Amino acid sequence: MTFLWIKAFHIVAVIAWFAAIFYLPRLFVYHTLSEDEVSRERFKIMERKLLRAIANPARSVVFILGAWMSYLNWDYYSHAKWYWCKLALVALVSIYHDMCAYYGKQLREDRCTKSDKFFRIFNEIPVFLLVGIVIMVVVRPF
Repeated sequence: MTFLWIKAFHIVAVIAWFAAIFYLPRLFVYHTLSEDEVSRERFKIMERKLLRAIANPARSVVFILGAWMSYLNWDYYSHAKWYWCKLALVALVSIYHDMCAYYGKQLREDRCTKSDKFFRIFNEIPVFLLVGIVIMVVVRPF
């Protein structure tokens, strides 16, 4: 029974984490397009709060609960190829998260040289990672 509670809260944390990393680069698009100081300052606040209040805590909860579930079923997970592939994809999501933090800091300091077109493309990356993760967890192709 404990495992199912952990899994339920893990899924909630995954949803919160992905909601944040889907929205943050979209804010970067609008930030780079903003032409007045008031708008730029508003986006700086929104980006910072989204990262610090939602994305960072959600990622931490995902990692803690995921590690806990792995520990509880290590005999199975340690030999499951799909699990290791999923972990690799989660590592890429985490790197993407860190890249968002990096670009957010550059935008806050008014030194980001990336265009709105860059951020529009960058915004699509987590979609592909999420699809891969869901396939690994649900279909378990290997």
